[in-house]
Amino acid sequence: MSELVTGEAVALELRPARLPSRALAVLLDLVVAVAAYVVVTIALVAATASLDEAAQFAVSIATFVLLLVGAPIAVETLSHGRSLGKLACGLRVVRDDGGPIRFRHALVRGAIGVVEILMTFGVIACIASLVSSRGRRLGDVFAGTLVVRERVPAARTGFLPPPPPWLAGRFSELDLSAVPDGLWLAVRQYLTRMHQLDPQVGWAMAERLASDVAARTGTPLPQGVPPTAYLAAVLQERQTREVRRAFGNGAVAGHAPTAPYEPRPAVPSYEPRPAVPSYESRPAVPSYESRPAAPADSPRAMPADAPPAERPASGATGKARPTGFVPPA
Repeated sequence: MSELVTGEAVALELRPARLPSRALAVLLDLVVAVAAYVVVTIALVAATASLDEAAQFAVSIATFVLLLVGAPIAVETLSHGRSLGKLACGLRVVRDDGGPIRFRHALVRGAIGVVEILMTFGVIACIASLVSSRGRRLGDVFAGTLVVRERVPAARTGFLPPPPPWLAGRFSELDLSAVPDGLWLAVRQYLTRMHQLDPQVGWAMAERLASDVAARTGTPLPQGVPPTAYLAAVLQERQTREVRRAFGNGAVAGHAPTAPYEPRPAVPSYEPRPAVPSYESRPAVPSYESRPAAPADSPRAMPADAPPAERPASGATGKARPTGFVPPA
């Protein structure tokens, strides 16, 4: 791994390509270029058969320069450092600061590559790449470039052993703000690789890391707690706090909090109402004026249960109408 510092003072960690991968990429590029050169040369020989030897020699030199020198420069410029061989091997040419190359970088690399690769069959390029700490040949040194690996195998994340159940929540009140990130990284790397270490070396390393963590927290190491279990419990407590800080207090480790389930009120089913007859379909009720007036002496004029004092006198004389009832003597 090589660390490059950009113009903005940002450190970049790049993996330089070594001699075997670079040699394979150059070999693939040369095979493609030579095949294209042979095909174009045969076509030009058939097309320039009527020319003299000087013209044929000039055409052959121009074809050599264009296909074996100009073509790689054009391909690296247009593809930003990815030729066919480098693309197949997962390599790329970048500047010393990690940025993409331009035409002048590709031109310098291609011009010097004619001498150290084509004319010397790659001997000078191999020696320079073996001597350089970052595997650079002379063309890279003069152009200020570096060939790096783009497809880096991802490192497998080791399994973090969980703490014992009887330590769950025991360090919830522990102050972990003073523990630096470098110490947390060392604890994590130890827990993921402790099974690969010698038992005595692993135990001594666990005791040292546990004492460092306890000193940073200001709380001594609990009695009867193994250092490995202590480190696993403290690391799990830190991860739990990070999850709570990111997702809230109700979050579970590794999952965001979800809203509680609330049942929805039942929606009553739709029942069609009976049709109401329209106004025109109802029977007409006669108005008050259309009813015939009852005569004054009609028994329907007053209710039958009205008292005698309130009954109106019948006739024009105002005499009471005989009823035929004779009171007893």
